Amino acid sequence: MRKTVLTASLAALALGVAFSAPASAADVSACLITKTDTNPFFVKMKEGATAKAKELGVTLKSYAGKIDGDSESQVAAIETCIADGAKGILLTASDTKGIVPSVKKARDAGLLVIALDTPLEPIDSADQTFATDNLLAGELIGKWAAATLGDKAKDAKIAFLNLTPSQPSVDVLRNQGFMKGFGIDVADISKIGDEKDPRIVGHDITNGNEEGGRTAMENLLQKDPTINVVHTINEPAAAGAYEALKAVGREKDVLIVSVDGGCPGIQNVAEGIIGATSQQYPLMMAALGIEAIKKFADTGTKPAATAGKNFFDTGVSLVTDKPAAGVESIDTKVGKDKCWG
Repeated sequence: MRKTVLTASLAALALGVAFSAPASAADVSACLITKTDTNPFFVKMKEGATAKAKELGVTLKSYAGKIDGDSESQVAAIETCIADGAKGILLTASDTKGIVPSVKKARDAGLLVIALDTPLEPIDSADQTFATDNLLAGELIGKWAAATLGDKAKDAKIAFLNLTPSQPSVDVLRNQGFMKGFGIDVADISKIGDEKDPRIVGHDITNGNEEGGRTAMENLLQKDPTINVVHTINEPAAAGAYEALKAVGREKDVLIVSVDGGCPGIQNVAEGIIGATSQQYPLMMAALGIEAIKKFADTGTKPAATAGKNFFDTGVSLVTDKPAAGVESIDTKVGKDKCWG
């Protein structure tokens, strides 16, 4: 992960820079660096940043890793943004610890760095974080799953389909939030895998995509074919898990829960493929991020956190057509009105 970065000019060529707005007299430029450019979540994030940049006359350059977990490309993109004289960077980090030195370099060069969706470690490594409360997102689906199972929750067999081996903060927060909601002792809440609850069958990696979700589910079913609850890092991974379960005739007797709230995911909830998902709002995150960079360029003012939190909370809603007592939720009709992708 910590290989020597590409030169600025090579990085721009390798990453495929996309210009979303013409240079303006104010000459305010910003960078959006996402984990991938294929996941619908990041596609919508780019859409929100692009529209707001055009509205405010900000020149936006967009970069993405080749796959979720490709931190090297993100480091190279930061170098390019510094060299180009950008005023700020919006970043969804693949390696939330490893990328911190590059973020520090950008901030030392005078750039405003805002983490989107995925907090850096430590969180104050960025100037601000605009994100879903990912711990709450996980907790909501954990509470829903436990309430839906009722007395059977005490004998559940749970599979965790996580993101990447580096355990980025978004992965840890959703994972540990689910455990809290379900009633599992999380041990050290800052890491995955040290829990002792016998209901946990195991963890596997998905890279946040459907193929990874299918493979991870197949692996865990080999470990225990009686799995009846599946927590997935996002909805593409959930779709893959469902296909693996369907292949062995288990698709109707396993609860799958997830986080994202994209239109395909909400449709999967409506069809019963996913039982419940926590919906987040990436377009809002990115649009607010561009507004913050423009304000910083104009006035030097940095964005503040939501009262009582160490980040700016962009909201989350549990979406399900099978509401559970004591767990606030919206149905898929409302979820479709708010979905993306």
